[in-house]
This record gives sequence, C-alpha cells and structure tokens, in this order.
Amino acid sequence: MMEQSQQTTDALTFDTPPNRLTLLRMIAVPGVVYLLAQRSSSYDIAAAVLFSLAAITDYFDGYLARAYKAVTIFGKLMDPLADKFLVVGALIMLQQVERIHPYLVILLICREMGITSLRALAAGEGVIIAAGSGGKWKAAIQMVAIPFLIVNEEIFGLIPCHIVGSILLYISVALSLTSASTYVVDFFKGLKQQMRQRQKEK
Repeated sequence: MMEQSQQTTDALTFDTPPNRLTLLRMIAVPGVVYLLAQRSSSYDIAAAVLFSLAAITDYFDGYLARAYKAVTIFGKLMDPLADKFLVVGALIMLQQVERIHPYLVILLICREMGITSLRALAAGEGVIIAAGSGGKWKAAIQMVAIPFLIVNEEIFGLIPCHIVGSILLYISVALSLTSASTYVVDFFKGLKQQMRQRQKEK
C-alpha cells in the first residue's frame, strides 16, 4: 500500500483527490454568489461558511498533490484559476451588495489579469517568475477578509466584521500592488538574462 501511494500519478490523470478538491472549490463559487444575492443575514453566514470551506481546500489539494505525487496538468491549470474564480466572484457580489467600493474590485481584478498575462508572457520567453511572499500573503489575507465582509455584522457584539474585513482588504490591496511591481521587475531582469544567454550561445 505504501509503495502504491508513493507512485507518481500520470500527468494527464483527471480523477485524483487534489483535483476533486479543486473541482469542489469551483462548484462552491456559484453557491457563494447565490447566497450573497439573497441579501439576508442568515444567507450571508451560510455564504461565509461556504467560502471559508472552499478556501481551506486550497491548502489541502496542494498538500495532497505533493504528498502523493499527484501533480497533474489539470491541477496546474485549474488550481490557481479556482482560487481566482472564488475570490473574484465574491468580490463582485460584495460590490453588488455595496459592502466594498467598486474601485477596489476593479483594482484587484485588473492586478490579477495583469499578473496572469505577465506569467504567460514570461513562460513564452522562458523566464521563470517565482511566487513571492507578498503575493502569498495577499491571497491569504483576502481569504480571511472576504468572510468578514460577507457576514458584515458584529460577532457577539465585540468583533465588527465589516471594519475588520475592510482593513484586511486594504492591506491585501497594498500587498497586491507591491507584489505586482516585484513580479514586473523580476520579469524584466529574467528577460535580460535570457537575452544575454542567447547572445552568448550565438
């Protein structure tokens, strides 16, 4: 049994435990959107719970993929996309119910689109852009901020969810901008190194 669990999964395999979790995270997106659209405190709590459970699966699918050597093409493609679908879907709905400013949503979405395009360009040029700590902290803080903004009420009369969520979201915006600038700098540094290497090979 141990030997079987350590075998590397074929890269084209779809049905693996990590991919199932990724798929569940994607399925949770319309659920969160629907619950928020009801504009009810009880539905908001359900949306916050569903979002949190979906966010937690992001850790476990990565852990399972590494532990069981089950890294697949589907996982590489859909794992980061599932995170973006979940966050962007929630942000758009939070703007729709007037809990965050539209400018923040536009800024965060444009940042994600820009960095995704930059990574695609970098891959085409053979440049590797490593994920920085700023980007990881940005994603983690957003995953915490959004449930607070979804609940939007005081917990036990002590924790003002909207204020806590708003502060965390602004922190994530700051990290988004700083990490984005780091990615751009790293890209052009890597691109210059690639061009120099090509010139030497000629």
